[in-house]
Amino acid sequence: MKVLAFNGSPRKSWNTATLLKNALEGADATGAETELIHLYDLNFKGCKSCFACKMIGGKSYGRCAVSDDLQEIFAKVEEADAVIFGSPIYLGRVSGEMAAFLDRLVFQYLEYGPKVTLFPRKMQTGFIYTMNITEEQMKQSGLDSHIAFNTMALERTFGPTEALLSFNTYQFADYAKVVSSVWNVAEKTKQREEVFPLDCKKAFELGARLAAASRVSE
Repeated sequence: MKVLAFNGSPRKSWNTATLLKNALEGADATGAETELIHLYDLNFKGCKSCFACKMIGGKSYGRCAVSDDLQEIFAKVEEADAVIFGSPIYLGRVSGEMAAFLDRLVFQYLEYGPKVTLFPRKMQTGFIYTMNITEEQMKQSGLDSHIAFNTMALERTFGPTEALLSFNTYQFADYAKVVSSVWNVAEKTKQREEVFPLDCKKAFELGARLAAASRVSE
């Protein structure tokens, strides 16, 4: 049993990474082997729109033809039993690294035909989002539609998926050092102290649930 997690944040010990680590601890508690991969450590770019993965009879049909660090990563995904994605929200969407990664990962399996997906089997996935706005602000901004689209894409490509959303997260270790008067620091501090630990618990349970569901489906 192998569970992979992909960190789409440039930070390795802040909100997104912390929740992903808790998710992997949950998977580990069920006996799964786990690995956390930081996308910002990898050398890759977004989809080149070469369509080599769509060419009839092509050697790269159903596989991204671009030769970079993602080739090894894609092989790991195909060997995994479950995958957990994690990203902060930047300007109303996932980080640029995560967006480029998802484009490359998902598009290679998207068939313009009756199969819909060329991924060889069903696989459990999860997505952890962190954002510095409240749930109400997320809905007012329409960000929930972006999350819904990602959910649809993962379901079509891999199978069952679920999302965990962590709201009003801390951006800075010390707000006094940053121009940030738009934020209510007292509210954010309370959220950090009282709610974020609960999100960590939810992430642990998410990881355990995905690993357990993958084991049952084997």
